[in-house]
Amino acid sequence: MTTYDVIVLGAGPAGENVADRVVRGGLTAAIVERDLVGGECSYWACMPTKALLRSGAALRAVRQVPGAREAVTGELDVAAVLRRRDAFASDWQDDGQVSWLDSVGVALFRGHGRIGGDRVVEVTGADGTTTTLTARHAVVVATGSGALVPDIEGLRDAKPWTSRETVAAKEIPARLAVIGGGVVASEMATAFTGLGSSVTMLARDGVLHLNEPFVGEQVAVSLRDRGVSVRIGAEAGSVKRNDDGTVSITLTDGEQIEADELLVAIGRTPNTQDIGLDNVGLKPGSWLTVDGTMRVVGTDGWLYAAGDVNRRVLLTHQGKYQARLAGDVIVARAKGEPVDDAEWGRHAATADERAVPQVVFTEPEVASVGLTAANAEAAGLRIRVVDYDLAATAGSALHAEGYRGHARMVVDEDRKVIVGFTLVGPDVAEMLHAATIAVAGEVPLDRLWHAVPAFPTVSEVWLRLLEAYGR
Repeated sequence: MTTYDVIVLGAGPAGENVADRVVRGGLTAAIVERDLVGGECSYWACMPTKALLRSGAALRAVRQVPGAREAVTGELDVAAVLRRRDAFASDWQDDGQVSWLDSVGVALFRGHGRIGGDRVVEVTGADGTTTTLTARHAVVVATGSGALVPDIEGLRDAKPWTSRETVAAKEIPARLAVIGGGVVASEMATAFTGLGSSVTMLARDGVLHLNEPFVGEQVAVSLRDRGVSVRIGAEAGSVKRNDDGTVSITLTDGEQIEADELLVAIGRTPNTQDIGLDNVGLKPGSWLTVDGTMRVVGTDGWLYAAGDVNRRVLLTHQGKYQARLAGDVIVARAKGEPVDDAEWGRHAATADERAVPQVVFTEPEVASVGLTAANAEAAGLRIRVVDYDLAATAGSALHAEGYRGHARMVVDEDRKVIVGFTLVGPDVAEMLHAATIAVAGEVPLDRLWHAVPAFPTVSEVWLRLLEAYGR
């Protein structure tokens, strides 16, 4: 069979979810993948990175509780951490994911997929043979993104690590240099210093600078406390891989940094370089602009894009959200059913703009949803910012000795609803969904007073923030 209702390019989380929703809706689907089924998140990002980080976080948590810290007699077992990482990456085998596709009725075609024309995808297998697939209703691009390697003199020749090589490392380098200050850079600096590396972080634009200012400040302090050399404003001018395998990074001010490995983590680039975009009037290598229902702008309505590739939000959970929506709207259009694309409608990705949750698994953790204060002001909202010291809650004192943290809520003063919420502190990730519900549900502050936080938990910060705001 070479004709399906929907053909999906890319079997990462977004592609898998599109195909699943399409089949659930009664249509047929095929998915094309040239690498591992399960995508970046399963093998080189979300799961293995958090496995690398979790052991160190657990050890830190124990050491911050008297009575428990006395039971800890050693350091991390690096080999055991790497074995656990390997297990969470399924040892880079995708048998389980392939079995899942089969169980839900999605056909898998392995090979490199290229769009050959309207609703046509050509798949070139490893043996060079080509299979032509035709879609009755839609083709969905879910090919994700790859690490961006900038045009720094000598950098590409030096064969730096990207997020993939770092996450899959078999040995921990004695010295690791990191170019970047964002999420990947901050998380991997946290992980590798905990695993024994001497880490130098070249954060030209600052640490986690897209978050609220206090986030980067607290994370930078924590990294330095753990031995990371955080160089705010430092910029690499050239890079060289030496004959002995080490790396020399010359900064723009002339200073030279020596390392055993170099991680470049400054951003992402779309995996659209060779998927046939030129055959449908689009530019190869470009991000795909979509409307609120994930349909690619500038095409005849049959081409969709979900996940990183559309550049709306480069987060796995948000890509899956887009994918569920895209699958549902494709089914609705195929069956001639109404499309609910109004704000917060079933077929509208409103959360991409209003209620995106994100956790950065550094020490301390960072959890945020919605708009920062600066972004809210830039959007023209009349806001009030309310801050509170997380360490001032009774729950934090019980949770860990020396607890340090901060909370901020950003209130739309005209509607009296929260449009942004940020937490930084130990183990705040699991507190985030309450804020996500408040932001996505546009819960009025007057109603939030009736959502009483249990005592004594760190979540009591909700009450303290409301008290600071006033009734």
